[in-house]
Amino acid sequence: MNEWSIDWIQVHILGQLLLAMVLGGLIGLDRELADRPAGLRTHILVAGAATLFVSLGDILVDHFNLSVSHDILRTDPIRLIEAVSTGISFLGVGTIIRGTSDGKIHGLTTAASILVAAGIGVSVAISQFILAVGMTLLVLLILRGLHLVEEKMGWNNRDTGET
Repeated sequence: MNEWSIDWIQVHILGQLLLAMVLGGLIGLDRELADRPAGLRTHILVAGAATLFVSLGDILVDHFNLSVSHDILRTDPIRLIEAVSTGISFLGVGTIIRGTSDGKIHGLTTAASILVAAGIGVSVAISQFILAVGMTLLVLLILRGLHLVEEKMGWNNRDTGET
């Protein structure tokens, strides 16, 4: 392949990145509308980063499988997911704070939504598009729908103080 030919694998990955970022952005938009610390841009970047890391892992495995004996190179795809979830968990921890005036914990739902956005990105990276779209819709239903139920019941996340 010459240096100016199109690498369709990379074009495919760019399409996956776009889908993951759109789906992550939908969750981020909900968090933005709820005035939470991690909003639209954060969720877009998290979903995109998760997709990119898994896609690059696939490319690296293919690359080294061509140049190294199969007996020498052994891969564990679960390690890719572990690496993404570990990195994202640190980001999520940064969104969780204890309010000084009320003593309540804030940011738990946002941290969870960041982790889910990463999972959606991983799903897109391994071409599980129905799971990715379905999970996005479920998360939006949970974040918005349960918020309305909590308001009607007078709960309004009384344990965490988060909306």
